Amino acid sequence: MDFLISSAYQIEGGWDADGKGPSIWDNFTHTPGNIKNDETGDIACDSYNKADEDLYLLRALRVNSYRFSLSWPRIFPDGRNRSINTYGVNYYNRLIDGLLAQNITPMVTLFHWDLPQALQDIGGWLNPEMVELFDSYADFCFHTFGDRVKFWITFNEPIAISSLGYDLAVFPPNYKDDPGYALYKVTHIILKAHARAYHTYDQKYRATQKGVVSLSLNMDWVEPEPLNDPRNVEAADRYLQFMGGWFAHPIFKNGDYPDAMKWKVGNRSELQKLPSSRLPVFTEEEKEYIRGTADVFCLNYYTAKLIKHKTTKLRPFSYEDDQEKVLENDSSWPTSAIDNMRAVPWGLRRLLNWIKEEYGNPPIYITENGVGLKSKSEVDDTSKIFFYKTHIDEVLKAYNLDGVNLKGYVAWSFLDSFEWLNGYEARFGLHQVDFEKPSRPRTPRTSAIYYSEIIRQNGIPFHQGDSLSLFHLLASRTS
Repeated sequence: MDFLISSAYQIEGGWDADGKGPSIWDNFTHTPGNIKNDETGDIACDSYNKADEDLYLLRALRVNSYRFSLSWPRIFPDGRNRSINTYGVNYYNRLIDGLLAQNITPMVTLFHWDLPQALQDIGGWLNPEMVELFDSYADFCFHTFGDRVKFWITFNEPIAISSLGYDLAVFPPNYKDDPGYALYKVTHIILKAHARAYHTYDQKYRATQKGVVSLSLNMDWVEPEPLNDPRNVEAADRYLQFMGGWFAHPIFKNGDYPDAMKWKVGNRSELQKLPSSRLPVFTEEEKEYIRGTADVFCLNYYTAKLIKHKTTKLRPFSYEDDQEKVLENDSSWPTSAIDNMRAVPWGLRRLLNWIKEEYGNPPIYITENGVGLKSKSEVDDTSKIFFYKTHIDEVLKAYNLDGVNLKGYVAWSFLDSFEWLNGYEARFGLHQVDFEKPSRPRTPRTSAIYYSEIIRQNGIPFHQGDSLSLFHLLASRTS
């Protein structure tokens, strides 16, 4: 299946339009010094006002599915369903109906980091009440849009919420208290919130709507350096468990955190003379409730890293101290506009095989994969074409040669977007957006034409007229 993707805060703009409430990212970006060049998502791509143009561009690309996120504060301005904003609901209804009119299947993410500020004011993801509040929001979305939306993602990259928001404190809410504690508490609550929403869909909507529910996890591949040291191999596996297994192991295995995490955090907690592990404990009932709450495995992949076993200091407490130490990336790997995000196509194939072996070869959707440019105006983006060609080639190898149960591939991203701390410096879009003009004009890049050719030819185009069929293979597996 050929997908494109965006997220609400990164493209919509209209940050306070038509009754939308403020999100934590609205307030964070309005504070000078938080974002490169003090840029904000207040207008972004102005997709809130340019939905028809975006639909036209998606149709021109011939994609058959579009992944986007809903803005929680655009639907519930104060985060609770007592504050339904009909303008926001109508916007998403028009978008979904417009996609379906073009035979484009909507893939909807419920939460892509833009928490209503009103919910952060009661503690955000550290407040156990968020389980019920998220379920109420999810239930409303299933009920309102689920007659047309058949693919739901509850959380996008929840590790970013936990580690970047509640440990490193570089993302909102910039929570600096309880380092080494807070992020584990947040993940504990997010996993319960995801499971609650999954069961709500299962009990109330699945029989009639017949959709799927999952969450998107971002993982880097890590390569032991050197390979012949067993301690480095173990360190690489621990890194994968901390980054991906932290969320995937409870859902796709036994309802509990990976043993490697429990041992590492528990051991360090004991050495720090703490009364109990900083990693929370699930009850047996909670384990059973969380286990199996995803219909497919959704993976976001961008880069790979080298890793070597190191003994880490005990203080200060932090997630980074609990993890293995990552070395500098191999300088021979091409670099993206985002620091330390090097393009490593073969890492994607190896990661897909790790997931296959670790979780019993679940159906996998690659829900993000892309590369950024630094240039504000670079329509002829051959480096991005090379990125997609090489990564899709590795996806084909994983599918065709390794037997990975792959179902779909999503390119990040549809448009140049607000790229969080990097502002508008990193340009990931297949379409260039001129953010200096009020009308935010879009221009298809060469990579957009290339991607549309992949779709049209049902595979990677070659000068000889031959093709390697990615989407035909995926379609044949799912039919």
